[in-house]
Amino acid sequence: MTDASDPLPSDLASAHALILAQRELLANEQALRIVAESAAKVGALEIERLKLMLAKARRAQFGQSSERGRLLIEQLELAIEDLEETQAAEATRVEIAAPEAAREKRARGPRGPRKLPDDLPVERIVEPAPCSCGKCGGRRLRKLGEVVSKTLECEPRRWKIVERVREKFSCRDCEGITEAPAPSHPIPRGFAGPSLLAMVLVSKFLLHQPLNRQSDACAREGIEIDTSTLADWVGACVVALDPLVQAIRVHVLRADRIHADDTRVQVLAKLKTITGRLWTYVRDDQPFGGTDPPAAFFEYSRNRAGEHPQRHLVDYVGIMQADAYQGYNELYKLARRPAPIVEAACWAHWRRHFFDLAKDGKAPIAIEAVHRMDELFEIERMINGKSPRERLAVRRELSKPLVDSLETWLSEQRARLSAKNDTTKVINYGLSRWTAFTHFLEDGRVCLSNNAAERAVRGIAVGRRNWTFAGSDEGGRRAASVYTLIETCKLNDVDPQAWLTDVLARLPDHPAKEISQLLPWAWKAARQSAQAVAA
Repeated sequence: MTDASDPLPSDLASAHALILAQRELLANEQALRIVAESAAKVGALEIERLKLMLAKARRAQFGQSSERGRLLIEQLELAIEDLEETQAAEATRVEIAAPEAAREKRARGPRGPRKLPDDLPVERIVEPAPCSCGKCGGRRLRKLGEVVSKTLECEPRRWKIVERVREKFSCRDCEGITEAPAPSHPIPRGFAGPSLLAMVLVSKFLLHQPLNRQSDACAREGIEIDTSTLADWVGACVVALDPLVQAIRVHVLRADRIHADDTRVQVLAKLKTITGRLWTYVRDDQPFGGTDPPAAFFEYSRNRAGEHPQRHLVDYVGIMQADAYQGYNELYKLARRPAPIVEAACWAHWRRHFFDLAKDGKAPIAIEAVHRMDELFEIERMINGKSPRERLAVRRELSKPLVDSLETWLSEQRARLSAKNDTTKVINYGLSRWTAFTHFLEDGRVCLSNNAAERAVRGIAVGRRNWTFAGSDEGGRRAASVYTLIETCKLNDVDPQAWLTDVLARLPDHPAKEISQLLPWAWKAARQSAQAVAA
């Protein structure tokens, strides 16, 4: 659409072309608005239907099937929460694509550590002084000093309203009215500040507190915020933060070596749960002295089919450390384009199988295998953080003889055991993938284990105990986006809430071409530099 300051066409043909272009633009915006409105109506009807079911379930909660009723209520609450997040995300996408059209629709109402930090404020309470001696009763007392006892205390969160005042001025020359431009908001349609939005995201995805519990916590502090409002904020924030998620994904897939893993997540589907998957891909060059920052990105899928990692890594070429999941096999084939991914197996995973057999003390072969593998891990601890060349030299000198001896010994033990023996199966797990297990002897960048990826999904496993399941496939995708941001912050020793607070405030006015400046490692470096200058 042309701006008011643009020059008008001077000839009839140019004017005709301009009119046609304007009509096409308006038609596209109108079509987008109609689609969005239809989707919003369908979503609103579904939300109302679920709310009616929720009210009915609550009335029957204390009947004969109270346990089943409680579970149904939780499922319905989560389904409503997820639909509201999805509506918010779609509305935000429409507003970004057609801000003028969306602005017309916006006229509605919003919905005891060991060492204490030095910068904590101190409240000094002086106890009343004694009036007389505790031994003789004398009243001639003089002060000798003080005995101070410290107590760490926590008060409820401090809520406040921030008013941004824009003064208006009239021009005495032309009588025109001038005022400062309106400040940008972290998300459209929201009255929440960046700090509050960051707190909601971190509470849900890092501390694993569902939005209904967050709403209850706010109410106890005197602030009424509906779960639907919180869901609206989460959906809008995920859309706003998507450029950062995509930048992290690009950074991870530029690595020469990545870690891969997945974990299950229950997903609500027509009031029943299915087992979805959250996949993680981690870049961490620190074990071999790399200077590029670590990062992790997550993807969601409805099942564990091999097509999903193939899609996630469609353009990746390099080394991948992972378990022996068969869905990865297509990635390792020589015919793969642009090139096959090099497989590096996880010794920690193999050792874990032996350890499970050895822990009852009745499997001598498994016990011996664990001891032999522990010697390899001890060498790895010695060379952690050194350059690939140094690591490779030590491995060829110290680790290779141990690995060769282990292969010979395991082959001998397998020949003595039954093919159906559990120990035989564990031995075959490693010997059948020997090339992948011994790749660390050929490349100093390869780690002995896939622990980096396993650590990345550990928080999700902890969270399952709280939120039990995701409300929908869209909820799973939103979780993958926010986990990408939070886990990358953790890998770079950045406080996720402080980072999200600052980034949400700056994103609306930040140039798209300079999005890399807001990534956790760049953000941390900039803050450290500013602090050094200030000091």
